[in-house]
Amino acid sequence: MGAAAVAGLLAAGSLSAQAQTELTMYYPVAVGGALTDVIDGLVAEFENEHPDISVNAIYAGNYDDTRVRAMSAIEAGNAPQLSVLFSIDLFDLLEQDAIVSFDSVIETDEEREWLDGFYPGLMENGQIDGQTYGIPFQRSTIVLYWNKDAFEAAGLDPETPPENWEEMAEMAAAVRDASNGQQWGVMVPSTGYPYWMFQAFAFQNGHRLMNEEGTEVYFDDPAAIEALEYWVSLSQEHQAMPDGTIEWGTLRQNFIEQATAMMWHTTGNLTAVRNEAGFDFGVAMLPMNTQRGSPTGGGNFYLFKDSTEEEQRAAMTFIRWMTDPERAAAWSIETGYMGVSPASYETEALRNYVEEFAPAAVARDQLEHATAELATYQGGRVRRALDNAVQAALTGQMSPEEALKQAQAEADAALRRYARSR
Repeated sequence: MGAAAVAGLLAAGSLSAQAQTELTMYYPVAVGGALTDVIDGLVAEFENEHPDISVNAIYAGNYDDTRVRAMSAIEAGNAPQLSVLFSIDLFDLLEQDAIVSFDSVIETDEEREWLDGFYPGLMENGQIDGQTYGIPFQRSTIVLYWNKDAFEAAGLDPETPPENWEEMAEMAAAVRDASNGQQWGVMVPSTGYPYWMFQAFAFQNGHRLMNEEGTEVYFDDPAAIEALEYWVSLSQEHQAMPDGTIEWGTLRQNFIEQATAMMWHTTGNLTAVRNEAGFDFGVAMLPMNTQRGSPTGGGNFYLFKDSTEEEQRAAMTFIRWMTDPERAAAWSIETGYMGVSPASYETEALRNYVEEFAPAAVARDQLEHATAELATYQGGRVRRALDNAVQAALTGQMSPEEALKQAQAEADAALRRYARSR
């Protein structure tokens, strides 16, 4: 065999040794804007730096769509190696034996340090029994956006958002009156994720909706009923919010078009609002009743079980790269989602951005007053029961008390086999 042929064989052997590890990842988008372009750009950058790993990132719709798509792929014997799914999908993913803990994959002290480097408030929905199953990625809290021009027109201090429920109702009514009914005072979305908004109201009233084990919920507690009564009162009593349901998907546009002076929405919309609003706006923590508070929200990275050790290591490499402080800072600036670690806010990029645009720090600061998002076994059924209750109360089909008692009964039925013996 000639030298050239030998060299050719050696080169081929070298190429095969460098064969790519191929990863498939499903991910959701729950806010407007070109986030798929941002993800595609990040993936391309990663692959350029890691030529031995290819990532097939598949946009799969909203959070629920993405979970269904990932689980269908598993059932078809075509499981992804990793995905971004709802942080609150943890109990269901564990019950279906679909995921592995990051603790079982990490090998070095450096990786352990990375695992311990995220905000504890964002880890609540990703950890159980001392094991970490979810790594924060597109994470949020609910924040209050307000139109400073509308406040000024209504004789309100444009720099002072409502501090509590009473002030929010009063300010919202003042805007409605000053605009001769042309502008709503406040909108809180009640489609998409009604349970999430309701959880904020309940927590602001000093009430937590579920236990840590994901086996019990407390929807019909007097504090929860009072919270829903307040939400209903914004339209029924104060005439400051439209009757009926308010669409999650179009609310940001309503705010930008000045149909409402205030809205409750995810911080994940922050950059889009900044880019599109033709007026001066502010962002604040949600108003309180007995305490401040918002549930955290959004998506975590998960590692799937039906993958090789090599694939799990490659997936870890990608997830570590995506959550690196510099990258987490860039993601936060691009989207409005939170930087997921204290280190991300110490980067020059995010430090300068927060200095120039203070609203970028609100969701992070609110973490101090945050609670884990509603997560239980049979999560879809339980959340659907609460969503239906919220909408029934807001549309006047049932009183808040009747609606929440019905939701409690439905959730209890779904959770019966998980509940602790009393």
